[in-house]
Amino acid sequence: MTTKVLVTDYVWPSTDPEREVLEAAGIELVIAPDTSEATLAELAKDVDAIMFCFAQVTSKVLESATHCKIAARYGIGVDNVDITKATELGIVVTNVPDYCMDEVTDHALGMILALNRRLVPHTNAVVGGGWNDVILNQPMHRTRGATLGIVGYGRIGRSLAAKAAGFGMNILAYDPLIEIGSEIDGASVVSLDDLLAKSDFVSLHVPLMPSTQNMISAPELAKMKQGSIIVNCARGGLIDETALAESLASGQTAGAGLDVVEPTPPDPVSALLQQENVIITPHTAFFSQASTLELEQRTAQEVVRVLKGEKPENLINPAVLGKARSGI
Repeated sequence: MTTKVLVTDYVWPSTDPEREVLEAAGIELVIAPDTSEATLAELAKDVDAIMFCFAQVTSKVLESATHCKIAARYGIGVDNVDITKATELGIVVTNVPDYCMDEVTDHALGMILALNRRLVPHTNAVVGGGWNDVILNQPMHRTRGATLGIVGYGRIGRSLAAKAAGFGMNILAYDPLIEIGSEIDGASVVSLDDLLAKSDFVSLHVPLMPSTQNMISAPELAKMKQGSIIVNCARGGLIDETALAESLASGQTAGAGLDVVEPTPPDPVSALLQQENVIITPHTAFFSQASTLELEQRTAQEVVRVLKGEKPENLINPAVLGKARSGI
């Protein structure tokens, strides 16, 4: 019987890179025509692995996948797969946690610089014939000596810190897994409240989970420095966007850079779309030709490893070990 892997969805031009990796191992690629739960559940019945990007890999899909040994995420976050159910069924879950560190940190830093220098509203003013109408009384920090607060000090957070230090910024970090008072990789680790109160720029780099849902809401925005900037290139649910819109309108927050919003796409009447001190990009912080090539190849390589009975490089659910369908 032919070994098959289901690709639920992808956002790059083709699946040629992963197809090359998989076919070299004798694995056939099956592309889902849509990402509805019914379609994925039906296709999952006949496959040995699932590779997924933004599609929801629900308990129903996993329960239908009676031969599936691995659900491999094209990306970092795994909030769109039922990890508990996968573990219960003996399905290995993997991700690729470090394929786009440069792209995401470039994106976050670019948003900080563009918002602070007010590049978008000033460009719009010139395009609209208002060269002489720009009033230079808006908050604009000197980058050297400014304080960047990084919420979530993992791989991406530390990569951002290294780049920001090159601009002469002081770095604060908050991470519940790192002891407050520590000095680590160029950052002083502080409480979230201290970080918000002392930072000119705040950048979020944490996963979405119940404890981080709306972790930045009205009370947190009120604690931030007057005229500070917030950037989110992680997950849309981290910020209460209604509260953010109100904070921007009041001037408490000077600008926001969002690569992720909730819901997606944003509501056309969202107040965030009406404000010139907001930059919104369509979840593209991860993208470059190099990063997507690496992502496609490494996701496929994890599938090959697991189907050969080997342990994957990036295992999300270690509780599956000893009872995995793949034998690991």
